[in-house]
Amino acid sequence: MSTDASGMIECRPLARIWGEDDEDAVWHPAIDLFLLNTGNAYDAFACLFGVRNSFGFRPLAEGRGLPVDASDGLRDAFNMWGAQDAHGTTWISWAELAAADWGETDRSGTLSRSTVAGAGTHWAPVWDVMRTLAELHGPEHVRLVVWFD
Repeated sequence: MSTDASGMIECRPLARIWGEDDEDAVWHPAIDLFLLNTGNAYDAFACLFGVRNSFGFRPLAEGRGLPVDASDGLRDAFNMWGAQDAHGTTWISWAELAAADWGETDRSGTLSRSTVAGAGTHWAPVWDVMRTLAELHGPEHVRLVVWFD
């Protein structure tokens, strides 16, 4: 049975201006992952999120669940998709992605993060959008939230 990722990039634009504790510094939906055509490469799911991790990667963001401060738009999308059927729900910030060791390999030492989910893969458009938003709003104020079926 196939596993597919769904999710959304969110950003918190006013946090950089007013501070994270300001009442207007809330998360906003930026773009649905569906529009960025990530595909369903299991090695990428494994190294990024620990889903279908028969490769032995040390996942960057495994099992964090839906963020408690998720935007209303993200919550609506998650609930319309079928929250009861989702698994592996997690999130990761651009700051974490930028700091990750993209040369780290799987258990066999043959696949690196960069090879399976880096700039030359289907994940490149996701990273491009997140990078652009991070330049505008700060890397800690941009995150990717995903879930799997």
